[in-house]
Amino acid sequence: MNDVLFLAHTDAGGGLPRAALETLTAAKDLAGALGAKLDVALFGEGVQAAAGATAGAGARRLLVAAGPELSQPRYGSDAAAATALARASGAGIVVAPHTSRLARVMAGVAVRLGGRIDTHVTGLAGEGGALATRWFYRQRIEGKVRRKERPWILLVDPGTAAAHAGSGAAPAAEPVRVSVTDADQRTTVTGTKQPGSGKSTIRPDAKLLFVAGAGWTKKQPDGAPHPDVAEKLILEFIDAAGASLGSSKSLVDQAGEGQKTFEFMSHLNQVGQTGATPRHPKGLATCCHGEEPHVVGWRFVGQRRAVNLDAGCGWARGKADVLYVADAFAVMAKVNELLAAKK
Repeated sequence: MNDVLFLAHTDAGGGLPRAALETLTAAKDLAGALGAKLDVALFGEGVQAAAGATAGAGARRLLVAAGPELSQPRYGSDAAAATALARASGAGIVVAPHTSRLARVMAGVAVRLGGRIDTHVTGLAGEGGALATRWFYRQRIEGKVRRKERPWILLVDPGTAAAHAGSGAAPAAEPVRVSVTDADQRTTVTGTKQPGSGKSTIRPDAKLLFVAGAGWTKKQPDGAPHPDVAEKLILEFIDAAGASLGSSKSLVDQAGEGQKTFEFMSHLNQVGQTGATPRHPKGLATCCHGEEPHVVGWRFVGQRRAVNLDAGCGWARGKADVLYVADAFAVMAKVNELLAAKK
C-alpha cells in the first residue's frame, strides 16, 4: 500500500507543465526512499509528449487517459479521470502537482477513493514510512505529517524540487477507460480573459523577484508624488533584468481607495500572507517596510535585499540579508542606467 503514483495532467501543448516535472522528481525520490514501486498516470486530450517527458523516472507502469473530453479543465471530467487512474494503479500514495487544475478536483477524488488529502506540500521523505512536510497558519509554522489512511493524496507546491529531465524510453502506455458522462461535460471553456494588468509581469521562472511597495506612490522630497516616474523606472528594470514583479498588499489595495495605481499591476502580483509565496533565487524589495504579513510571502526566496529610506524598517530586523538605506528612485535610476550600458 506504499507504492507511489505520480498523477498529472497535460498542458495546452500536450506536454507536462514545469510544476509536474518538479513533482515527478519528488515522487521518484519518495518511491526510492520507501523501496516502493512508482507508477506514472497522465490525462489530457493527448499524452504522447507528456509521456516522453517521464522517461528515465524508473516507472513500473505508464497509465494514460486521453481523449477530447479531457482537453478542458473542468471538475466532472478531471475528477473522473484522476479517480480512474488512481484505481487502476492501486498505489497507496498519490503524488500530484499543486496546479490550479488539480487543486480544484483532488479533494473530491480523495472522497471517491475513500482516502485522505494534504495540500501545499513542500517536501517528501521516507523516514520510517511516507512523511510530508508542509506549512500551517499562513506559512508561519512548518509541520511534518503522516497518515495511516490510504490512498493518501499529496499535492506538491511548485519550486520544491528540481524538474525531472527525461531521457531514454518511457514504459509502454496502458490506456485506462474513463467514464465521462454528459453531466461531467456541462462546463465548457469558451475563452480566457486576463486580469487588468496591461502586460505580463509575473514570471515564475525568473531568477529575480522585484517587489514594489506603496512608497513608490507617496510624496517625494519635492513634496509631490511621481507615479509616472515610478512606473517608468519599475518597467524599465523588470524588462532589462527579466525579473518577475511583486507587490505589497498596501500598493494593490490603493485601487479600491481611489488612489493612483500602476496599470501593469493587479492583485495577482501581491506577495505575502494573503498573496503569493513565490520561489525565486533572489529578491529585491523597494519602498515597502518589511512587515510580517508581507515578508511571510518571501519565506522561499533565496537571497533577500531591500531598499528603504527608513533604517529601522522591518527589513532591517533580520528579514533581509542586505538593506540599502537609500532613495529607491535614485537607486533604480542608476541600476537601469548600468543595465542599459551592458546591452
